[in-house]
Amino acid sequence: MNDPLFLATAVEAVLHAGRLQMARFGTDLQINKKGAIDLVTEVDLAVERMFRDLVAERFPDHVVMAEELGRGVEPPSDRPCWIFDPLDGTTNYAHGLPIFSSSLALEIDGEVVVGAIYDPCRRELFTATRGGGAYLNGAPMRVSSTSSVIDALLVTGFPYTVHQDRADLVSLFSAFLAEAQAVRRLGSAALDLCYVAAGRFDAFWEQSLKPWDMAAGALMLAEAGGRVTALDGSAFDLRQGQLMATNRVLHDQLLDVVRRWREQR
Repeated sequence: MNDPLFLATAVEAVLHAGRLQMARFGTDLQINKKGAIDLVTEVDLAVERMFRDLVAERFPDHVVMAEELGRGVEPPSDRPCWIFDPLDGTTNYAHGLPIFSSSLALEIDGEVVVGAIYDPCRRELFTATRGGGAYLNGAPMRVSSTSSVIDALLVTGFPYTVHQDRADLVSLFSAFLAEAQAVRRLGSAALDLCYVAAGRFDAFWEQSLKPWDMAAGALMLAEAGGRVTALDGSAFDLRQGQLMATNRVLHDQLLDVVRRWREQR
């Protein structure tokens, strides 16, 4: 059941997250490291605590899977599960770069049914419900109609293991760069997916993602007419950590780039 309160809660949470983010953006933050280049700020933690308190009060029978305070990527729960990234683009945020967001999805019986992503710097609220469409600030979103890779603007990201995996990551980036009009890297997977859904990018691919990076954005894209699969073209699995997300028209062409890259490795 997709109760209207679910979407209202998702919107309330990401808007509140945006206010907390902007209140501290550009200030002297407390920044810690989870890995060599994987950062966490006091704002990540404050936003997540806010959301966990909200769910505990409003939906005590629901569970939360979020990035900072309980990071296990467990299988789908038999209870409704909120999948939350309190600050997607933490590295950008910590450096004062205004490209970040909060991303929230609700999964019921293994299916994501609600998504909300908020970019507080641009005041852009992206929302979607399963079967109900995708919206940007209340206006319907649709993917682009670009039909040729040479005319496509693509976006990707690199995981926190980039120092260890750089050869493969850079070679695949190069394979797409040789085929596309241009390739960008913004540093927020949630916004990358929203921008494909809104027709700003034509496709997005990435490896080594977490469910909270993809859950809401993948729903946005599907509801905006796009297509999401694994990089080999198999069915998209939120917990397998990689995806090819496109305007649908380009999908097979871009999967073919990946196939040829793998054959040449």
